[in-house]
Amino acid sequence: MRYIPSKNTATDLYWVKNMSGHRIERITEDIKRELTAIFRELKDPRVKDAFISIIRVDVTNDLSYCTVYVSAIEGLDRCKEACRGLDSASGFIRRELGRRLRLRHVPELIFTASDSIEYSANISKILNDLNL
Repeated sequence: MRYIPSKNTATDLYWVKNMSGHRIERITEDIKRELTAIFRELKDPRVKDAFISIIRVDVTNDLSYCTVYVSAIEGLDRCKEACRGLDSASGFIRRELGRRLRLRHVPELIFTASDSIEYSANISKILNDLNL
């Protein structure tokens, strides 16, 4: 499909904005998929021994920063420890992301601990205890 600019600049701006939004969404999903694979390859015991999961990935529009929300079943303290391990390995992780995704500019990774898995497990336990 070839884009032919119209005389309506609002339509042109809408088209460009939506296309860049789709690109960011695609890159975000690619980063999340590759980070999952890279986490399995890390040898740091703080990351390797924890059962961590990527909850969400947010990428800025200019691809300069990428916030990765990580959660662990063992709790928030274990997740914070795993985030410290991920921070120390962020150079390796960025290099691997650049190699696998072939991005010209790999965003700086910011790892944030989340307790969402622990929270959802607690809600599940409460629902199971209701004996409905």
